[in-house]
Amino acid sequence: MTSPGKPAPRERRLVVTDVDSTLITGEVIEMLADHAGSGERVADITNRAMRGEIDFGRSLVERVATLEGLPVTVLDDVLHEIELTPGAERLVAALHDAGWPVGVVSGGFVEVVEPLAQRLGIGFVRANRLEVADGRLTGRVTGAVVDAQAKADALREFAAEQGVPLDRTVAIGDGANDLLMLQAAGLGIAFNAKPVVSDQADVAVPGKRLDAVLELLGLEA
Repeated sequence: MTSPGKPAPRERRLVVTDVDSTLITGEVIEMLADHAGSGERVADITNRAMRGEIDFGRSLVERVATLEGLPVTVLDDVLHEIELTPGAERLVAALHDAGWPVGVVSGGFVEVVEPLAQRLGIGFVRANRLEVADGRLTGRVTGAVVDAQAKADALREFAAEQGVPLDRTVAIGDGANDLLMLQAAGLGIAFNAKPVVSDQADVAVPGKRLDAVLELLGLEA
């Protein structure tokens, strides 16, 4: 782990984290695809997108299309299958104890991300929304796609809402679609990330525990 320098522990900062393969161990789209029988194909597309080999928006459209016809109840099933990354709860609790605003920004789906955020006491959520008709997924998303630019924009919006200057913001992510958010933040942290992300982030945390980030933030006891 390398560090650009620790901020003073009492300095108020704002932290935004990616969800899939960062706050949680897996990828929600892949978990949904397993229920649709398209898990292997979707996992391949996800890996290519996270390495920056294909456009995230196009990859999302391709992957979500494979979910057409799944009953909406599958979202509850996947929510119960999710595993938090080791140290995630401790990280969020420590940030809250320090009085630092915490948000999640995801290329995944609000139907799963929002309940997860509520469980952790996180109020700011930005994610894609799946289209549903007659109780089944249509294979499309509604509204603007939460891609790399949207993630960076969400970070700026959250910081403005909280009155925190951008140079005191922290972003955590693992994939190529997190790069613009990491670059926009005062401190961009690549957590257990793809090489293209680790090489461009301010700091890389290669371990498996998300609370390792606390040391970088000067909040480690």
